[in-house]
Amino acid sequence: MSHDLSIQHGPHDKPLGPDNFPRWVLYCAGGIIAFSLLSVGLIRITGNGPDQQAANVAMERLLRFEDRPDGAVAVIDGKTGETLTLARGEQGFVRGTLRALTRERYSRNIGNGPPFVLIARTDARMTLSDPATGQRIDLESFGPTNMAEFARFLAMSPE
Repeated sequence: MSHDLSIQHGPHDKPLGPDNFPRWVLYCAGGIIAFSLLSVGLIRITGNGPDQQAANVAMERLLRFEDRPDGAVAVIDGKTGETLTLARGEQGFVRGTLRALTRERYSRNIGNGPPFVLIARTDARMTLSDPATGQRIDLESFGPTNMAEFARFLAMSPE
């Protein structure tokens, strides 16, 4: 009695070979990548990206900020040198924003002499920039309440 241990293949069995990945999936992925690269390239070349076109300046003011011994922050007009107001109490957003910008100044040994530029744009955006370091903070990103903390400095006259 002989046992045949050979495996019988049916008529529909294919010989084993490398896995075949559907080519249409690769073509679709390649098309998506090409479309993405082309789109980004066109936006950069034409300058129509949301980060590339700033709206016109509606109002601009040079401001300096100085810490006072009593813990207040003096907001000073950058052109005239006159004190606009003293920010007392928490003023957490104002202090935090200034801390972020002045950290870079101190790392470059610039100090607090050069004024910051507070810019209100026609599209209701507001930016606090530091020409001394090139840094800027888009204030509208933090909501209307926090942006209003800086917006009030635009219209102030000296105390």
